Amino acid sequence: MAYAVIRVRGQPDVNRDIEHTMMLMGLNRVNHCAVVPENASTKGMLQVIKDYCTWGEVDEETLAAMIRSRGKIAGDKDITDDYLKEKTEFSSVEELAKAIIENDYKMKDVEDAKPVFRLHPPVKGYEGNKRSYQNGGALGYRGAAINDLINRML
Repeated sequence: MAYAVIRVRGQPDVNRDIEHTMMLMGLNRVNHCAVVPENASTKGMLQVIKDYCTWGEVDEETLAAMIRSRGKIAGDKDITDDYLKEKTEFSSVEELAKAIIENDYKMKDVEDAKPVFRLHPPVKGYEGNKRSYQNGGALGYRGAAINDLINRML
């Protein structure tokens, strides 16, 4: 299983530890998304940034759509099936998405691929960027509902 992590808040006076953790994940700007594996160290990092980001388990179809529409390689070019056939052992974006979900492969393992997805702001906006998802906001863990948010941002 893999988590999709989206930075929701961005302000200049973020604590250094939180900013450093977000930098390690590649979340330097608002609406950036990174796909990280589910393990103990990642869960600890997510607890550090819970007041600035939202995350949940991404499914295969949503990840494939995100790679196809917002995945970029060096030179700001799109990731295509032809590029994947040439540079990796995968023949399609769907196969790459399945391998990432199963933690067998990472976006940074694809040659010249950018590991962060630059998404649009969500249609109809965030639910509120100061409260947790359980309290009606947009921050913290949201489970499978992350797929709905990502689809609104593509």
